[in-house]
Amino acid sequence: MRKLGIILLFCIVIVVFFQCNTKNDTPSPLQGTVKINFKNVVKGSPLTLNTASYTNQNNQTYTISKLKYYISNVFVNNIDKSSGNNEGYYLIDQADALSQSFSFNAKVEQYSHLNFTIGVDSLRNVSGAQTGALDPLNDMFWTWSTGYIMAKLEGNSPASTQVNNKLQYHIGGFSGVNSAVKKISITLPISAQLLNVRANRTSEIFIEADIDKWFSNNIDIVTEAAIMTPGPLSNKIATNYMGMFTVTQVVNN
Repeated sequence: MRKLGIILLFCIVIVVFFQCNTKNDTPSPLQGTVKINFKNVVKGSPLTLNTASYTNQNNQTYTISKLKYYISNVFVNNIDKSSGNNEGYYLIDQADALSQSFSFNAKVEQYSHLNFTIGVDSLRNVSGAQTGALDPLNDMFWTWSTGYIMAKLEGNSPASTQVNNKLQYHIGGFSGVNSAVKKISITLPISAQLLNVRANRTSEIFIEADIDKWFSNNIDIVTEAAIMTPGPLSNKIATNYMGMFTVTQVVNN
């Protein structure tokens, strides 16, 4: 009986060993790379800092000297699957061409939607000192109570009554009814341009961000040239620029 017990124990060990090996041998899902490219424009014309003059819906002219905004929680999806980088935080800076594109891994699949957040989620706003794109030295942070500036536009306008005719839109707020953290879902263009992620290949999505949308819904530079705190007006601008993103091209490699 003892010998039989030893044999049975040996068989159990062998079975468990092969089961563990089988689990470890399960291949990981194949992945490819998705590259997102942003191009900031004003009514279709490339945004030029400091020199170009633009006109808003109220026929008020302005120039832009600084433009920055956060993109985070980026993923692609279709009806059945989603894949992306929920931990990525990217600071798009018009003055830094390298900041205007970024990449993440996605499972091999065909996708119909691109999703991302404009801004920084509430958890990161209250998580203490950050690094990388979220480093306070990037000049996109107020205080630990008010958190990150989700998007920033600075410039000048003859219509502004601020000192030196300044424009200063520092848009923030991460909680409550006036949260400036906005989630975006974009349907990719016609079926021939669905995002097709293939193993060890890079597919690209090209996006135009029309800064003219900041001034939608009758933003009047005379009375609304400076926004420096969270609140209803900050939320209004954030709601406006939710509509500034358009996918212009999908390139599958």
